Amino acid sequence: MSFDELLDQVGGMGRFQIFQLVLFFIVNILTCPHIILENFTAAIPDHRCWVQILDNNTLSGNDNGTLSQDALLRISIPLDSNLKPQKCRRFIHPQWQLLHLNETITNTTEPDTEPCVDGWVYDQSSFPSTIITKWDLVCGSQSLRSVVQALFMTGSLLGTLIYSILSDCFGRKVVYLWCLLQLGIADTSAAFAPTFLIYCLLRFWAGTNITTIMHNSSSLVSEWTTTRWKTLGIIMILSSYSIGQMLLGGLAFAIRSWYTLHLALSIPLFVLFLPSRKLVESFRWLIVRNQLENGIKELRRVAHINGKKNTEEILTTEYVKSTIQKELDEIQIKTSVFQLLHAPKVIMRTSCLSFIRFANAVSFYGLVLNLQHLGSNIFLFQVLFGAIMLIARFISVWTLNYMGRRTNQILFAFLAGVSILVNTFLPQEMQTLRVVLATVGIGALSAANTGSALHQLELIPTIFRSILGGIILIFYRTGGIFAPLLMTLQGYSPHLTWIIYGVITLLAGLLALLLPETRNQPLVNTIQDVENDTKYSRKVKQEDTSTKVTQF
Repeated sequence: MSFDELLDQVGGMGRFQIFQLVLFFIVNILTCPHIILENFTAAIPDHRCWVQILDNNTLSGNDNGTLSQDALLRISIPLDSNLKPQKCRRFIHPQWQLLHLNETITNTTEPDTEPCVDGWVYDQSSFPSTIITKWDLVCGSQSLRSVVQALFMTGSLLGTLIYSILSDCFGRKVVYLWCLLQLGIADTSAAFAPTFLIYCLLRFWAGTNITTIMHNSSSLVSEWTTTRWKTLGIIMILSSYSIGQMLLGGLAFAIRSWYTLHLALSIPLFVLFLPSRKLVESFRWLIVRNQLENGIKELRRVAHINGKKNTEEILTTEYVKSTIQKELDEIQIKTSVFQLLHAPKVIMRTSCLSFIRFANAVSFYGLVLNLQHLGSNIFLFQVLFGAIMLIARFISVWTLNYMGRRTNQILFAFLAGVSILVNTFLPQEMQTLRVVLATVGIGALSAANTGSALHQLELIPTIFRSILGGIILIFYRTGGIFAPLLMTLQGYSPHLTWIIYGVITLLAGLLALLLPETRNQPLVNTIQDVENDTKYSRKVKQEDTSTKVTQF
């Protein structure tokens, strides 16, 4: 490709590219955990109603002070169906008669109970403080936890729409720096939020920046790296997301206070902002935006960093123009958007891909945002999920190459759906099997997501890739919003949410059957190529293949 020829002149993998890759790797490791912070900052500890006779050290009616804490708990808090103290109700008056009854004997008259009007007492053995304990987001207010996560995902969707446009207008670097700074400010401020409403607004603000940081880092890596090294660079970027999840599990285990954990992940972003200013704007973007002189200036700057000599004599305006003219002509081809209305195959494929991406996002975020559903050791689960997602990405590379795009999605979607549904009806006592099935599910979803992202790029006409890809991305982000909101259904049925996660994943696998296989097929460029099923004799360019990998 012509752009690669220019990169060869300045160094396709020199000191600059290594610096850029290492910087993005570190930033993404610290950025990704912000998506799933509420796994720990909003962990729900064991709790019960505050009772004066038990928690104010006043033993009314027990002047000798001989009653144990267990005895006081028994006369103050009713038991649930599992013979454990209820979390959301208490006796209106102490039930002294319960001290003289065997646990197997039930009274004919049920004592009157009431909600926790005086607050709650929380178990601080695992978490000394969370946003749950700070603002009492339990019992009738427990659904607000899911609202926080949904607001963050809504911010992610809105930020994707806004900053993708701004990145095309003002450049990748400046928008990347702006979002990195905003994320640091928003989540640092969230640690000091005086009210729950302000905390929600700050997390929404943080969400608007997160996707752009990760997307622009991938864009800058792919646009400043030659085809030979591009796949390696993007694999490192993708690996940083999984490593970030593992880091969060370790940090949360060491730092149990929610606001300290917020600060530990947010303050380093200000430090990383300083070296990020040394990044170089994409010369491809500059040239496409008719800023040829600035593009040449950045090329020469990178050549200097990489130790290339005599670049001013080589990288002249005439040389750059002649090298990239053919590619610029291809970029500037325009086709009417109204043609899409008369392209049923394109519409059908876009609709299928939109639902598949939506379903994958619902199930994926449903698992990664609800670790407490699996058991109490959420620190281990977080590390385990990060590790299995890292492994799954490499496995999916093999399945995509040897089994095809469609088979990849069907196989892993069914594996994930069945794992979720079986796990839904397993008893809590089968802890090991539940964790194994959840781990298989998240790994399969990660692999299916990788396959659907690649399938999307190969099915959509190149000339409408931005428009149709943006529509599909909206559905994916919307799935991320629905995932935590569906958890509010657990108030009606503990299994309903997980059944939806499993069934929608199976439907996504079935829908993939309607899509054609694209392995070893050339990319389609126009609507006519799709509608006529045109087969090309031209050889697929190597950069096309590597570009598919970079978009995961």
